[in-house]
Amino acid sequence: MVIFGTTKYLKEWNEKQKSPLSGIPHVITTNVEHDSVILPIKRLQEDGLIDVTIVPVTKKGVIVAEDLLSAVRPNTCLITMMMANNETGVIMPVAEIGRQLQRVNRKRIADGLIKILYHTDAAQAIGKIPVDVEDLLVDYLTIVGHKFYGPRIGSLYVRGPNSATPIYPMFYGGGQENGIRPGTENAPMTIGLGKAAALAAQFFNQNQSLFICFREYLEEKLKERFGECAVIHFRDPDIPFLPNTCSVSLLTNEKFSGSDILRKCHRVEASVGAACHSQDKPSAILSNSGLSPELARSTIRLSIGLLTSKSEIDDAVQDLANAIRILKDGKKKKENLS
Repeated sequence: MVIFGTTKYLKEWNEKQKSPLSGIPHVITTNVEHDSVILPIKRLQEDGLIDVTIVPVTKKGVIVAEDLLSAVRPNTCLITMMMANNETGVIMPVAEIGRQLQRVNRKRIADGLIKILYHTDAAQAIGKIPVDVEDLLVDYLTIVGHKFYGPRIGSLYVRGPNSATPIYPMFYGGGQENGIRPGTENAPMTIGLGKAAALAAQFFNQNQSLFICFREYLEEKLKERFGECAVIHFRDPDIPFLPNTCSVSLLTNEKFSGSDILRKCHRVEASVGAACHSQDKPSAILSNSGLSPELARSTIRLSIGLLTSKSEIDDAVQDLANAIRILKDGKKKKENLS
């Protein structure tokens, strides 16, 4: 809704101006966004409806505020970036960019230019790190229930819908949700989302401490079992990361991929990138975040949940070790047969 709304936003703004802007809306994003953001953007770009600037993150996986804002043009209508990356765990400087964007927008409005709207995808952040729209200074924030033990339903925060911030319907046929999202509301899922959010807030400090404790235990056990062959990524001391996410490469002389290892696991359920992506090629997100092709290909993303126990972590590490042993045995058998 936010991304597709940019075309209407510029059109409506131009209709009210004595000196309208020429051209089509310009959108700024990063090269590590989830497909739910990048694919709609690319579709509108392919249809010739928007211009796009995709700003690369650093080799440490984080966006630099100055790099993002240097891409601003007179017809820039939207900046959209995730709050925390689902594959690397790196937390982006959303609040810092929000503060700088406020200053940019004050000057733009004084100069007779359109205000730049600001959206963040907070799917991976809620329930794991503090999320406060007043601190972030965003106009839109995406919420995904199943990421914090809620039902599989999402919601969109809008700062002052259609007063301070425009929001346009994508569908028509009913007056529900003030005409913005037609269709009979799914009350049980909505109530479930609210309850999950309330619980995430109530137990936030306790849950965050648990995530950190067990993620550190996981990384210690990986180092104990695999030594220098376990390379844990995105641990720069100056860059914050999610408390529950471990991106690790298990390097072997045989150069087994993360997918190879996971296929031989009996108990571990994990992924080599976003869970909804193909698992058979190196993740573009990891490559864009500075990992070499070899490291990206061998990376496994392990996540800690609220119900994870130390014994389960021990079992998981052993399962990974067994999988590598099975792969090595299989390769030796093939070599002996040849």
